[in-house]
Amino acid sequence: MQEISKNSMVTVTYDLRIDDEQGEVIETATAENPLQFIYGAGSMLPKFESHLEGLKEGDPFIIQLSKNDAYGELNDDAIVELPKHIFIVDGKFDDEMIAVGNTVPMMSSSGQRLNGQVLNIGEEVVKMDFNHPLAGEDLYFTGRVMEVRDATEEELAALLATGGCGCGSEGCDDEGCCSGDHENDQGCGCGCGC
Repeated sequence: MQEISKNSMVTVTYDLRIDDEQGEVIETATAENPLQFIYGAGSMLPKFESHLEGLKEGDPFIIQLSKNDAYGELNDDAIVELPKHIFIVDGKFDDEMIAVGNTVPMMSSSGQRLNGQVLNIGEEVVKMDFNHPLAGEDLYFTGRVMEVRDATEEELAALLATGGCGCGSEGCDDEGCCSGDHENDQGCGCGCGC
């Protein structure tokens, strides 16, 4: 059986919990909707990947990542107030998209795509949080390797062309991250370095 190594196409299932094995399950990648990625392509959290190296199809895994090995501490500088007028579309404030709790795709002045969660809507400003949703959290994965095979030339070329995470989802966030369940488009072991 093939072991996970550089340029392996890896398919895994997992439950992701906050903190430890007793923590709340916040994300699940099932056999019907697994996480698939090319190992060593830089699209996953480095410590997540390093724990998978050498595993084979059928192998179970438990990966515990501290917040520093996952998405880091919460950054107060990532919580910003933006002028409300930038959310005016066709002369009207976009109150469907810009609602407290919604995650909104944005672009920085340098062209970097970001996702921000709306925290508060004031008279003149909208307060948004651009921290990763899992920033400040320790992560605990329990899962199983479903498949390990060599990535095809086409898969490697597609990864280079898109810079994405290779999980097969159209729901990858702006940093190439995607969730195992693809509902919140962020999370899992995605490395956000691509």
